[in-house]
Amino acid sequence: MSNEIIRIFNISKYYKNKKIKIFNKINFVFKKNKIYSLIGPSGSGKSTLLNLLSLIDAPSSGSIFINKNKISFNQKIKNDNIRADKIGIIYQENNLLKDFTALENVFLARLALNNNELNAINDAKKVLRTLGLNKRINHFPSELSGGETQRVAIARALINQPKILLADEPTGSLDKKNAKQIFKLLLKLKNKNRVIIFATHNMYFANMADCKLQLNNGKIINYHGRVVK
Repeated sequence: MSNEIIRIFNISKYYKNKKIKIFNKINFVFKKNKIYSLIGPSGSGKSTLLNLLSLIDAPSSGSIFINKNKISFNQKIKNDNIRADKIGIIYQENNLLKDFTALENVFLARLALNNNELNAINDAKKVLRTLGLNKRINHFPSELSGGETQRVAIARALINQPKILLADEPTGSLDKKNAKQIFKLLLKLKNKNRVIIFATHNMYFANMADCKLQLNNGKIINYHGRVVK
């Protein structure tokens, strides 16, 4: 049985009337139970690729398949629902709502799937507890440390039990100690039904992935890591 979860086929991405070329007909298959790191110089397309995989952005040409179903980028509402149901996103800046508590930031993401607020609150408490934030659930982002706010952001990404977890420089704004803790946590989130894809400039963290993808000159020019199957 195939472990394929995302396939990108002949993806190209251009800006400003094709004068800025980010990708040129790239192909790749992402598999469940794998962690992929995206590396490459600034401007190589790491964030662009994550935006395409999250269905936030659309390719200029080519196709994206999730669970072998072709994504139609004209169907915005359907893609918003796919994102809410299947995709969790962690950003470099945690993007938490400053006027809401840790608990509220997390359970609001569940309401994108359904309006059962009681279940959303209970599930948010569980995931925050799992991430060691049980005593911080009623604190606002300004009352949390950098590492704690990023764990809240991870909890928010996990609340809907996504099969696809995307992270864009998730430790870029953290000190070395907190960065290592966050990456340890990220690696533990791997499971047989999930793919984790993260962009980083830090080669120490990039090398922790099962598969390391290097982006350059509009291509995925090589891939290697601890395990490639």
